[in-house]
Amino acid sequence: MRVLKERYTAVVATQGLCKFKPFTTYELIIKRIVDILGGLVGTFLFFIAALILLIPYMTANKKDRGPMLYRQKRYGRNCKVFYILKFRTMIVNAQQYLEDHPEVKQAYHDNGNKLEYDPRVTKIGSFIRQHSIDELPQFINVLKGEMSLVGPRPILLFEDKEYGERLDYLLMCKPGITGYWTTHGRSAILFPERANLELRYLEVHSLLFDFALIGMTIVQSVHGKDAY
Repeated sequence: MRVLKERYTAVVATQGLCKFKPFTTYELIIKRIVDILGGLVGTFLFFIAALILLIPYMTANKKDRGPMLYRQKRYGRNCKVFYILKFRTMIVNAQQYLEDHPEVKQAYHDNGNKLEYDPRVTKIGSFIRQHSIDELPQFINVLKGEMSLVGPRPILLFEDKEYGERLDYLLMCKPGITGYWTTHGRSAILFPERANLELRYLEVHSLLFDFALIGMTIVQSVHGKDAY
């Protein structure tokens, strides 16, 4: 963590990889207001979804049974680690499954830490992922100030090597529920293209652009394209 913070400090002084456009004070204030309003609406939708999904989770077969929510450590702004919230879409021992099946683990890492047909995904989890319902609990992260509605997706702790120097730039702002990569290919885009798309947001961000990405995300969630 100390190494990451040192790298973050250094990259602020030498921005060669990304033409980072600083967020203005006005933009940050409006962005936070929008985050709070959107977070309240999203949290309401999260509770509605939780009530609807309660029965499927409770009546799941033995293999898929487990808690409705799960949390996972991710990198936030300025290297601060936080717990991201999601509806659980995998079997409870998902990580152990990878350790027990090396061929699946290798395919998982080769495909940018995603699998289109992941054997660990539960029956209800497949539908939830397709329509991005699993992301709804993250509106709580938004209200807490750990995330924003729009920004680079929060990075897994073990993905720092995948991002390389790009990681330093992506940690300059709050991670988002949706962003440039999410709306421009999503799971179909692998590293390093994925990281380059995330960097694009830092170069062209604006309040109007945020609203455009939110609109694209809503349409994409309905169609369920490139989500797995």
